[in-house]
Amino acid sequence: MNTRKSHWEQVYETKTPEQVSWTQEVPNTSLELIAACNLNKDAKIIDIGGGDSNLVDFLLKEGYSNITVLDISGKALERAQTRLGKDAAKVHWVESDINQFKPTASYDIWHDRAAFHFLTDPNEIETYVKLCSDFVNDFLILGTFSQNGPLKCSGLEISQYNEAQISDCFQANFNILQSRTEDHTTPFDTTQNFLFSRFQKK
Repeated sequence: MNTRKSHWEQVYETKTPEQVSWTQEVPNTSLELIAACNLNKDAKIIDIGGGDSNLVDFLLKEGYSNITVLDISGKALERAQTRLGKDAAKVHWVESDINQFKPTASYDIWHDRAAFHFLTDPNEIETYVKLCSDFVNDFLILGTFSQNGPLKCSGLEISQYNEAQISDCFQANFNILQSRTEDHTTPFDTTQNFLFSRFQKK
């Protein structure tokens, strides 16, 4: 097991959602940005690093019917499946490191809140950008730590971004449609500043 995978398996083995900083009871910004894409409810959506995020619950409630959740941690996906119960069968689950992901389909919306910023090696960032270029049909939604956000998360170094930097990463194949920073209050009442950006394929 690679060290990144073992790190995340241990996190999800040992910590509850209330004990990790990224937990959101209601992922309002992600839902708003997905709605802004104005696609049909059968649009193919993938949530990168979705883990046991509640986003999938809300998308199912809103009638989206073609959802994939990818995470490096099988334990995280198990927790989400247990929480969803019989509704888990309506979702495609993929256990994979994003840099080893080999998609078998392309996606209308590629959503990633707090996975991309864990990539600090230029080659890994380039691999991720190429994946998006090759397998995103329409929209790319990214939530990363801003330049006012933390320098580390879960003990790991991260990459901070401002609008110009995130736009620059993806500019070869995507136009940035909107971008904004916002504070996320963690379950233990600290604040993390995020940059949320929505792109459209050129």
